[in-house]
Amino acid sequence: MNEFIKKHMPGITHGVFLLVMLAMMCVCASAALARTAEEIDTHADMTLQRFYKEVNGGKEVAQEAKALLIMSDVTKAGFVLGGTYGQGALRVHGKTTGYYNLIAGSYGFTFGAEQMDIILAFMTQKALDDFINIDGWEIGVTGNVAFIDVGGGKRLDTTSLKDPVVAFVFSPEGLMVDASLKGAKFTKLNK
Repeated sequence: MNEFIKKHMPGITHGVFLLVMLAMMCVCASAALARTAEEIDTHADMTLQRFYKEVNGGKEVAQEAKALLIMSDVTKAGFVLGGTYGQGALRVHGKTTGYYNLIAGSYGFTFGAEQMDIILAFMTQKALDDFINIDGWEIGVTGNVAFIDVGGGKRLDTTSLKDPVVAFVFSPEGLMVDASLKGAKFTKLNK
């Protein structure tokens, strides 16, 4: 890491770099940490409405799914080292059954911050049971997720969804195809 900083960011010491990273992560996470269960549910409702509006066939996905994990205002920030944090509600048959956080780290040419909304649709009971029963369920490690692209007015056909877990990621500009969530870890919150 020291060599990377010396090569790509001359004049910045390792300590200053780590201090800047820590400050960025604390600022981004502090707003999300303060959310109550009611606030998480309110944001989840808004995200779900946006999902229905932007994904042609989104309501059918919600009806077919065994559960939806709705993560609102997930923040991804960094300066070379990056992190992602968010909180959300797991809804089974439209009712919140638990609250979860998402934590992910990244390394590479990351600079700045962005927010996104994420909906994971658990299409099978086994996938849902695995998510609930594995503490620290991680994308690409304990669970595979298919990212769905239905932009450009395409209609989502629920009969073609063969994956046990599908993800929809939204930025302020609309539906994103790949949000690089590999390694994102979900942990149950006590709310």
